[in-house]
Amino acid sequence: MIAGIGSEILDALSFTFGMFWEILWALILGFALSGVVQAVVSKREMRRLLPDDSAHTLAVATGLGAASSSCSYAAVALARSLFRRGADFTAAIAFEIASTNLVFELGIVIALLLGWEFVLGEFVGGPLMIMLVAVAFRIFLQRRLVDAAREQANKGLVGSMEGHAEMDMSAGGEGSRWQRLRTPRGFTATADYFVMDWAAIWRDIAVGLLVAGALAAWVPDSWWQSLFLVDHPTAAKIWGPVIGPLVAVISFVCSVGNVPLAAVLWNGGISFGGVIAFIFGDLIIAPILNIYRKYYGLRMAAFLAAVLYVTMVLAGLAVELLFQAIGIVPTERNAKVETASVTWNYTTYLNIVFLVVAAVLAWRYFRRGGGIAMLRMMNRPAGAGHDHHACHGEHAHG
Repeated sequence: MIAGIGSEILDALSFTFGMFWEILWALILGFALSGVVQAVVSKREMRRLLPDDSAHTLAVATGLGAASSSCSYAAVALARSLFRRGADFTAAIAFEIASTNLVFELGIVIALLLGWEFVLGEFVGGPLMIMLVAVAFRIFLQRRLVDAAREQANKGLVGSMEGHAEMDMSAGGEGSRWQRLRTPRGFTATADYFVMDWAAIWRDIAVGLLVAGALAAWVPDSWWQSLFLVDHPTAAKIWGPVIGPLVAVISFVCSVGNVPLAAVLWNGGISFGGVIAFIFGDLIIAPILNIYRKYYGLRMAAFLAAVLYVTMVLAGLAVELLFQAIGIVPTERNAKVETASVTWNYTTYLNIVFLVVAAVLAWRYFRRGGGIAMLRMMNRPAGAGHDHHACHGEHAHG
């Protein structure tokens, strides 16, 4: 009995490590690219560029979100910060959606585990969801509810990753963005964002891998196939986007961490659009719904939950139908959900190369960047008696 349980646990851990080893280099590359972009885009600039809900502003919000941290909690906290400082509510939510669903690292990991079709689906479905949210807000969101949400937001109740959301570690000064990036200050800013984003999101990645490993090892394919109505293809295409976000809600996994679980669901039989909707579902997992309640009040939290759920279902279904019409929905269910295996292949070589990159950026962070002091600020409430630029002031940028 005990030996059987031990074997099951080892199987789950083997799947977990196998997926981790497959995506490690991609995670490092994605966070490094994200750090490069964030190093030259300041949060002050973000607030200034989001004054209303026009198409131009929403496009800017989407671009800025895609250039920011992929941590869902930090994205939600930063959206509130933008809203409190005068940004339009619709634009702030558009920023939040893009920050969690249109970032470098997410796309790279999806490509590795699921395939390029899913990356394209994510980057088509994300902007579509933002457009649907904007339309829903125009039709259903009342001004008095926005005013009540702003009043609640201004109370400054603590959610999660408050300090991380407020930190502006970008490389300022004269010159173009490229010129600033090539300076020692730009290198340090990139390292700061790289380490801080890893610190913000590693728990979600670890939990996501552990949950995906357990489900891959313990849940039989027949159960997934029954849940996703595999024997009823037409109904499955509709049911997938409906059930996908609900699975995300109860999984408690967000950001890049839910991609391994998405791979398990795809192999289990969920529809293509269901995978896309599931990945969007990190915006309505239970802990984040509670943060919405703290940030904006119960009524706005309920409104956000309803609108986000309906729009991610519609976006997932639209992607399913569109990709089906042009013939690029994958027919093979061969997502990389593999047991542990470390061999001298391209994955191992890339992992070694990018672990060296990660080591260099970590060295720069602790040598010239924010260091332990900045890490300790990540979960402190905004404005809790510290200046997020102060950490940089303690270190030379040479």
